[in-house]
Amino acid sequence: MNWGCIPTKAMLRSAEVFQIIKGAAEFGVHADNVGFDFGAVRQRKDGIVKELTDGVAGLLKANGVTVIEGHARFTGPTTVEVFEAGQSPIFPGGPRYAAAPTATAIRTISATDVIVATGSVPAALPVPGADLPGVVTSDGAFGLTEVPGRLVVIGGSAVGAEWASLFATFGSAVTVVEMQDRLVPLEDKEIGVALGRSFGKRGITVLTGSTVTGIAQADGALRVGVGGPQAGELDADVVLVGVGRRPNTADLGLNAAGIGTDARGFISIDEKLRTGVEHVYAIGDVTGKALLAHVASHQALTAADVIAGHDAHIDYAVIPAATFTHPEIASVGLTEDAARAAGHEVIIAKFPFAALGRAKSFGDTEGFLKIVAGARHQEVLGVHIIGPSASDLITEGVLAIALEATLEELADTIHAHPTLGEIGMEAALTGLGLPVHVAPPRKR
Repeated sequence: MNWGCIPTKAMLRSAEVFQIIKGAAEFGVHADNVGFDFGAVRQRKDGIVKELTDGVAGLLKANGVTVIEGHARFTGPTTVEVFEAGQSPIFPGGPRYAAAPTATAIRTISATDVIVATGSVPAALPVPGADLPGVVTSDGAFGLTEVPGRLVVIGGSAVGAEWASLFATFGSAVTVVEMQDRLVPLEDKEIGVALGRSFGKRGITVLTGSTVTGIAQADGALRVGVGGPQAGELDADVVLVGVGRRPNTADLGLNAAGIGTDARGFISIDEKLRTGVEHVYAIGDVTGKALLAHVASHQALTAADVIAGHDAHIDYAVIPAATFTHPEIASVGLTEDAARAAGHEVIIAKFPFAALGRAKSFGDTEGFLKIVAGARHQEVLGVHIIGPSASDLITEGVLAIALEATLEELADTIHAHPTLGEIGMEAALTGLGLPVHVAPPRKR
């Protein structure tokens, strides 16, 4: 709520509204002298964050939960010392990740059960100059008080792509440097390619297959060295590092508790969130299973169930992901390449938003929905969306996979019209060779 999902989405919504108003003439609405106040954008974001965090604090109080502010460090499997928390290494006043260097314990707590939920922190960029002023992480970007004129984003995954989309909408000249051959490389290949085309149309420069070799100060700006097929130098006012996250386990005393970690430093857990130390559980980013807020929340519920004696576990095969760029991206299940690599013969079912009446009325027709299904039983293996409200539409795909639905079952389910949700039904029909609102493929 403080540093991830909520504040970025609040700011992205402001950017979206700005973009809509700039194009209002398309809808027969005339708006003159359209502009934005970035300070007000940040103020709105802060207000939303406060309202939600205050709400959580109220719920904790109402449920009789004792909240102790500080940094906890294990002294044994179910015993911790609490210290006054130190300031963020990212920027003054930022999130508190570790105990203050000179801290003394303010309290000792013993418990029957312990859940580690310390999350993750931005990964550092291992190149010269990564610690220069003006180089910020995805968390540090919230400290920017004005829109940078020139922005270089290092990393084109979900985090980097969202910040690139946000600042490009507000007028930054944005360049994204991505090591892989496409943006959002964890998504289906067609999705990453489509986002790259969309970014290009919006004036965002995308350098794929490229790496950053170093950052230096030059002529009052930052100069970014780029290696790869488009090697050269980029000048920027701000460099935003979005190359991933690492577990927030610094100074937690995991060894004192006997808690093991994997090769990347994430806490090792089983399907019931158990760490291997009796009565000690871990949830969220710190486990490295899927660094997504909704996964952390579901893990929390599962851990609570297990502690209460219920037979609960998590199925990590059916996890939706969403990237709030413009256009939005959402996915669940296997990509086409992953399905083929797993030995599936597949059916590919696609439908474009441009052929959807509701999308036309919205004035937002970019993108498509793609279903990856098994050829033999027509079972849904994966759903991939790029386009309007993708993050809301993906839920049908999650249910389809969880309930082992087929293309025929999706096609036979009556969807309300005119809605964006019809796109799942329409795609299923095309996959069955029965397209209704797009032309059938030509016969050779």
